[in-house]
Amino acid sequence: MKLIIREAKIIDTKSPFHNQTVDILIADGFIKKIGSKLANPDGFEEITQDNLHISQGWFDSSVSLGEPGFEDRETIANGLKVAAKSGFTGIALQPNSFPVIDNQSQVLFVKNKALQSATELFPIGALTKGSEGKDMAELFDMKNAGAVAFGDYNKSQANANMLKIALQYVQDFDGLVIAYPQDEMIKGHGVVNEGIVSTRLGLKGIPNLAEELQIARNLFLLEYTGGKLHIPTISTAKSVALISEAKAKGLAVTCSVSVHHLVLTDQKLEQFDTRYKVTPPLRTETDRKALLEGVNNGTIDMITSDHNPIDIEHKKMEFDAAKDGTIGLESAFAALMTVLPLETVINKLTAGKNIFKIESNTIQEGSKANLSLFNPEGEVVFTKKSIVSKSLNSAFLGLTLKGKAYGIINQEQIILA
Repeated sequence: MKLIIREAKIIDTKSPFHNQTVDILIADGFIKKIGSKLANPDGFEEITQDNLHISQGWFDSSVSLGEPGFEDRETIANGLKVAAKSGFTGIALQPNSFPVIDNQSQVLFVKNKALQSATELFPIGALTKGSEGKDMAELFDMKNAGAVAFGDYNKSQANANMLKIALQYVQDFDGLVIAYPQDEMIKGHGVVNEGIVSTRLGLKGIPNLAEELQIARNLFLLEYTGGKLHIPTISTAKSVALISEAKAKGLAVTCSVSVHHLVLTDQKLEQFDTRYKVTPPLRTETDRKALLEGVNNGTIDMITSDHNPIDIEHKKMEFDAAKDGTIGLESAFAALMTVLPLETVINKLTAGKNIFKIESNTIQEGSKANLSLFNPEGEVVFTKKSIVSKSLNSAFLGLTLKGKAYGIINQEQIILA
């Protein structure tokens, strides 16, 4: 691969070229030269786009696909193409396939499926066998096979002792435990946020307490055991406060928030549209604002699309019976640009690499060409034509978003939307 990117504004606070508009010459997968109006005597391919901006490659810390077992929802090959066209050079794959990714062979299977893709796949191994919460999975073997963290997707660990042992065990190889924060007994049969909207609609509510109680317990365990804990997709103001207090104590805790919790609230439920049935549930405007503040002040470490394709048979049905989840890769960048400044968006879409111990490449001469290409300006209505995923369960359909992801350059490949 030999190419020149023309007139691209670099957004990379660690780069000496931050906020500069330059040309970038790339050859054999590396950035060879950065400068103004670079010559092209050898006839390299040239890339030009309207208002072109580039940054370090984006990383999504929570992506569900379907393969193996649920290929009707999404395959690994198409899911990685979706990620690439959405601007992501790397994704952490959740283990919620069939069978669950809970052993070395399953980790190797999904990694091998992704070998030829421009977007790199980093498997998350299940914390417990079958993600059933009973017996610990083969964590060390999965780590050796390439798993970057361990957690049971959208399943909280009811057994506090199991989480305690896991946090102690992974310290031998500097592993990362992911603990989804939801007390299932407090949640009960709830399907949406408990509040004015749920009461008016007659839907069973999930109180904020279900999340906050679990976070408080898990932080107590972390304080006792040491180790590293990641709390994914927090959704309440009190959750932000609890994690902020834990960080002030010096605990090794990180957290993420999903794009849809930063942009949408439970007011979207008025039409009983199951595209807005997600877990954790969409909360109130007060919570949304607190999450945005948590992003801006650094309490929340990263933002995820929490991309979760669901087939129409399990989504377009009565609200109580529909599966939770929304796709989010295609809309992630443009949705975030409606609520956050550009540098913050880029920072939170790349920060996960350090937490998951994935190589980060500053934009400078000699670095690996691991780049996301985008335009942060311009309004666009998100429609089904914008979706590359096999499933269409997007919570952002019909919304006016800002900006556009052009694609990526990674693994000596160029993928443009």
